[in-house]
Amino acid sequence: MQKVLIVDAEACTGCEVCEFACSIEHDGVFQPLHARIRAIRIEPVINMAIGCQFCLDAPCVHACPYKALEKTEDPGIIKVDEDKCVGCGFCIRACDFGAISFNLKTQKVQICDLCKDRENGPACVEYCPKECIELTTLESFAQKVRKKAVNKLLESLAKQAQ
Repeated sequence: MQKVLIVDAEACTGCEVCEFACSIEHDGVFQPLHARIRAIRIEPVINMAIGCQFCLDAPCVHACPYKALEKTEDPGIIKVDEDKCVGCGFCIRACDFGAISFNLKTQKVQICDLCKDRENGPACVEYCPKECIELTTLESFAQKVRKKAVNKLLESLAKQAQ
């Protein structure tokens, strides 16, 4: 099963450590503009990191007129062919999640690659101080959400019984 990055929005503080970890991993600089994951703040209290959702039928791939984006079989990431990418930004506009960014230095787009060459998995997962980013399957995440919902229901029933 394909793994994706899941962020616990309740735990995320918007600290941007994920952005710094990503930028140092890929470009060797602490520069959030180089990150392939973004910390999003929606005032007053919602903080969340967002990265590529590795869509099954990725609109960004279809939007690229230069065929510079390709969805790989395993682990299902969107790969950018820098030789073909002209930086037109059609893929950026096609992404419903705002997960594709433009690298000002290379003048090409960049998309999360799950730190594919990294032994410990994605840097954002490893260095998140709140441990709110995880690499998991959607089914595993759904199971976790169901357990959480059942626990909340049981807590509510226990309070009502008192």
